[in-house]
Amino acid sequence: MTPQPDAPRHVVATSAEADTVLRRLAREGWTVRSGFALPDPSWDVGNARLVLHGRIGDDDLESARLAVLASARGAGVVAVCDAESSAGRALVDDLTRLGPVNQSADSSGDVIANLIPEQRALLDRLASGDTIAAAAAAEFLSLRTANRRIAEARQLFGVRTTREAVLAYLRQRQRQPE
Repeated sequence: MTPQPDAPRHVVATSAEADTVLRRLAREGWTVRSGFALPDPSWDVGNARLVLHGRIGDDDLESARLAVLASARGAGVVAVCDAESSAGRALVDDLTRLGPVNQSADSSGDVIANLIPEQRALLDRLASGDTIAAAAAAEFLSLRTANRRIAEARQLFGVRTTREAVLAYLRQRQRQPE
């Protein structure tokens, strides 16, 4: 039995990153459940679109083992752990054998690279304190177009509010090399 190719596998450093990933997966139709033990006795749970999540301590090899088993059975996994700890290294190594592992909150890599210039400009202006209306006027966009561009950016970042999108944008922009 091979795992579902689209079953998400995430190892993130913070609960906030996990929340971002879990919100996006829930919007995509995945059922989110805390803990790594599978409730379903059948082997293949891939069709259930189930994502299990939780924290894995630095030496918690048992939870790491349960997460890998869940992934092998077709469940998605979002683990909050230190990827450099013994359990974290074992988890990433084992999950990588099953398929790609995302080690950041956004599964598409750098979301900023996926933003169009209008979205970047609007997010920069919002981060500087402008309202959406003022940012739209400054960028020579209609308010409706600006709202659509910001909604698309929220979707890319996997967040619900414009404020969360601006914060995610600023965090990623800080991580980018100059």
